[in-house]
Amino acid sequence: MPRSLSGRSFLKLLDFTTEEIQYLLELSKQFKNLKLTGTPHKYLEGKNIVLLFEKTSTRTRCSFEVAGHDLGMGVTYLDPQSSQMGHKESIADTARVLGRMYDGIEYRGYDQKIVEELARYAGVPVWNGLTTEFHPTQMLADVLTAYEYFGYYKGLTWVFMGDARNNVANSIMVVCAKLGINYVACGPKENMPDPELVKTCKEIAKKNNCTITLTDDVKKGTKGANIIYTDIWVSMGEPKELWAERIRLLHPYQVNKEVMKNADKDAIFLHCLPSFHDLNTSTGRKIYEEFGLKEMEVTDEVFESAQSKVFDEAENRMHTIKAVMYATLK
Repeated sequence: MPRSLSGRSFLKLLDFTTEEIQYLLELSKQFKNLKLTGTPHKYLEGKNIVLLFEKTSTRTRCSFEVAGHDLGMGVTYLDPQSSQMGHKESIADTARVLGRMYDGIEYRGYDQKIVEELARYAGVPVWNGLTTEFHPTQMLADVLTAYEYFGYYKGLTWVFMGDARNNVANSIMVVCAKLGINYVACGPKENMPDPELVKTCKEIAKKNNCTITLTDDVKKGTKGANIIYTDIWVSMGEPKELWAERIRLLHPYQVNKEVMKNADKDAIFLHCLPSFHDLNTSTGRKIYEEFGLKEMEVTDEVFESAQSKVFDEAENRMHTIKAVMYATLK
């Protein structure tokens, strides 16, 4: 059992030990069982939290709101137009004000330095719902999903396909190193993760008997893999002018039937969502009109297959976020 996480912020998984991450995963399983059996668990009744969103999200907002209400807390949502943070009020001042009114603060937005500064001044736990560099709550949901399917996670091989330097890929590499999962970044050479982060993760991985591999070879990278993971090719807030260049670079790393066949026969597909796997979104249709692509980072065939566990994964955001809030606020 790790030392108490009460009062700590949840900013990136590099801040947590293997045992602490395992504890949060076990706690997530317990909360999921309580939810599915309809067992009330208002363990944090009387507390209040605020959700600071500079980037919108379906899963992150709903997960924090439902998890907060299930735990008995009051929840306030502030969208980009509802807060003066960074405009008329500094991050430090915002943190000190909100920390006087709320028991916990969630931030979803841009630079990691922002969430770090919020945590420095708030005086209450701060949770990272996504920054440009890291997405730690997503990782707990991803590992929980893999654990539910395989019955274990240590020793699995997890491949990220595409832009291996983005926040999700960075976080997968960290959590794999921490939990003894073999990680493969499979993408263009110019889209590989920061060398310093790779060095740090390799040092952690060595202690946990797993490996970190970087490759631009799809066949070698995905051979026998247990988990194939991808993300959209252009992140929120980035200009649409990037699409042509990203498509050129990343299309060879699309997750399709051939990739899944090259992986282990029992491999699963994961995606943090949203996904451009069909033409049923306005963005998807615009991409088709401009570039002629009906599918982007993953084909609809894979997305809708039995190997796809993306909706189990999405649900697990709620259970794992609940565990993080409970562990840091209890």
